[in-house]
Amino acid sequence: MAFTRPAGKHRRTGRTKRTTAQAAGVAALTTTGVVGTLAVPALASEPSPEQTGLTPVVSMGDIAADRVDAQADAQREAAELAEARQQAHEAARRQAAVAAERAHEAKERAAREAERKRLNTYVAPISGSYVSTSYRSGGGLWSSGSHTGIDFHAASGTSVHAVGSGTVVEAGWAGAYGNQVVIKMNDGTYTQYGHLSSIAVSVGQTVTPGQQIALSGATGNVTGAHLHFEVRTGADYGTDIDPLGYLRSHGVNV
Repeated sequence: MAFTRPAGKHRRTGRTKRTTAQAAGVAALTTTGVVGTLAVPALASEPSPEQTGLTPVVSMGDIAADRVDAQADAQREAAELAEARQQAHEAARRQAAVAAERAHEAKERAAREAERKRLNTYVAPISGSYVSTSYRSGGGLWSSGSHTGIDFHAASGTSVHAVGSGTVVEAGWAGAYGNQVVIKMNDGTYTQYGHLSSIAVSVGQTVTPGQQIALSGATGNVTGAHLHFEVRTGADYGTDIDPLGYLRSHGVNV
């Protein structure tokens, strides 16, 4: 008797059809967004997704975590960049402040040096004048028998200047010298300005090179208006030295 294969609904499906149905089910779950874990041991021996062409299922939680990490990294980098910029700004500000302070100090040093040089300079007592009577000239016009200073040609009312820095020790009438000013110089010597028509300083006042101290005139024992200029090593009469040599030793071209 021949064996008859069961037919109809009682017939078992083949292996190929079962595998195809299972793969289609996975693809359908992926397409609809349903994510899960399929515990189908029979599929372990089935072809890989690369072989079947099916897209693997990706966890949405992992994507969200990656995005959060990326945002955190971007924020951290932005904060670090902002801090670096702030530090660079502060460093530049400090450098600018140091440079400004150094420039200010250099300017002050230059000003002090210029003032020191100015106070140590010497000038002629009459600007643009010349010596009309030399030192030690003889004659009866002088009680000592010779001229103890030099005379600068000057009309009455010509400005008379301090030849250097010092302090006024005499300012007023002085007999044969007429109206006079005596200045104790910073180097310890004394300069005398005689026959003045008017005096512009007082005793105890400090003066600087080129400062106007009086106007020339013809007071005292004179034959005409001029400036008598005398230099002494001490305050007393008779300690005179050559005024031209004194001025020239201090750089004055007379």
